Amino acid sequence: MNYKRLVFLLGMVIIFSTTGMAQTYKYIGATKCKMCHNKPAKGEQYNKWAAGPHAKAMESLSAEEAKDPKCLKCHSTAASVDKSLVASIKVEEGVSCESCHGPGSAYKSASIMKNQQLSLSKGMIMPDEAVCKTCHNEESQHYKGFNYAEYVAKIAHPDPSAK
Repeated sequence: MNYKRLVFLLGMVIIFSTTGMAQTYKYIGATKCKMCHNKPAKGEQYNKWAAGPHAKAMESLSAEEAKDPKCLKCHSTAASVDKSLVASIKVEEGVSCESCHGPGSAYKSASIMKNQQLSLSKGMIMPDEAVCKTCHNEESQHYKGFNYAEYVAKIAHPDPSAK
């Protein structure tokens, strides 16, 4: 009888501990990524993003479009996610690193980023064509086609230290 009680209690502990450990990743914004990803050793990835079309996505909208949720869902990472997931990202940031790479609250530290598998387990995404097509698709009134290989080359920001 004590054995059954012990097994039951252990089961309850496991259930409650896994529920308590469930994590919701939050969006922290590109300035947090900049701390590490703007160094020459990392390929100055932040500068490449800041000079590119994703960082300027909000600027490409008219005043009316900048208030339209249909436009904001692709032109602003912060405006496209549930407000409870926003930590420090701003709507004006446009399409941030986290639109493509996932919310960074749990994988932002250097010790985690050094291990790709660990980063992935903490919410990081390795973007592919499907990720891009969540926005670059026929739903946009400004859609002009999407050639993945061509466009991914335009926004490439490789990390030379990852080799």
